[in-house]
Amino acid sequence: MHPAKLWIPRKDNAVQCRLCSHFCRIEDKEYGLCGVRVNEAGELYTLVYDHVAAANVDPIEKKPLFHFLPGSWSFSIGTMGCNLACTFCQNDSLSQGPKKTHRISGQHITPDQIVQSAIKHGCQSISYTYSEPTIFFELMYETSVLARSSGLKNVLVSNGFMSKDCIMELSPYADAINVDLKAFTDEFYSTYCHARLRPVLRNLKTILEQGWWLEVTTLIIPGLNDSRSELQELVSFLVTELGINVPWHISRFHPAYLMQDRGPTPVSTLEMAYDLGKQAGLKHVYLGNVPGHDSETTKCPSCGQPVIKRRAFTLGPSSMQGSKCAHCGAEIAGVFS
Repeated sequence: MHPAKLWIPRKDNAVQCRLCSHFCRIEDKEYGLCGVRVNEAGELYTLVYDHVAAANVDPIEKKPLFHFLPGSWSFSIGTMGCNLACTFCQNDSLSQGPKKTHRISGQHITPDQIVQSAIKHGCQSISYTYSEPTIFFELMYETSVLARSSGLKNVLVSNGFMSKDCIMELSPYADAINVDLKAFTDEFYSTYCHARLRPVLRNLKTILEQGWWLEVTTLIIPGLNDSRSELQELVSFLVTELGINVPWHISRFHPAYLMQDRGPTPVSTLEMAYDLGKQAGLKHVYLGNVPGHDSETTKCPSCGQPVIKRRAFTLGPSSMQGSKCAHCGAEIAGVFS
């Protein structure tokens, strides 16, 4: 166990965790909803500080981040545990296990070793991903401080359900984030994720205000969050609250974990969502899990010419001059150097 951050003591040896928007009150000897934070005699501890369960060198496009150092490699790490309980989770063996058994597996890797591994493999960033980086905050925070001092960028792939305290603690060191905006109804969040929508919307705006590069992903699930009216509301939020330069990734659902009762999302549904995004004014909309689709390519919003060609996570020729379109000179939103 390792001392946890972002919590306050309560009466009778209870504590209140301040790490995510559940704000769990945890009694002595009990665990938070994430399954990886435990109260021992009125002190909160994390069980995953020194247990990295997944570590890989990934293309940054896999996060997905299409406008943050495109074509670069990111050293990606994750631990067990998650603060949500999505019934359609595609990493359930990693994210959901600790809630049932409180057993933690993983390799002992220090923050310094993570940074040195990233440098050794020629990565430009470290990505905190695979499960939910919020719940391994202590490891992420200490690694991000060392990464920044070593010239590396810090990237989160998150469900966006962290607390504002968490965002503000990370802000001096975080560079980019992809947030899953899973749906646009509180009913969906409560029924299928055991969470709430409002904190995610609030955090998206806070993250943008803090200056992190932000991209948003929505997994479209047939019959649950794929209605035209809901998608229009979601797109309206993106445009009015986050701005037309925030890239939106529309991802295709495949049966996973406890949600085996429906098939993959029809491509026509994804294309309907794409059209809604473009019609509302979003400059960059992408379809995910549809390899070879034309929408994978970044096009200049001014002249319409391809500036970064992609197929899945592989980049083709680029027509960028710094952050500008080589065809017409228009600025392309993002971090390109």
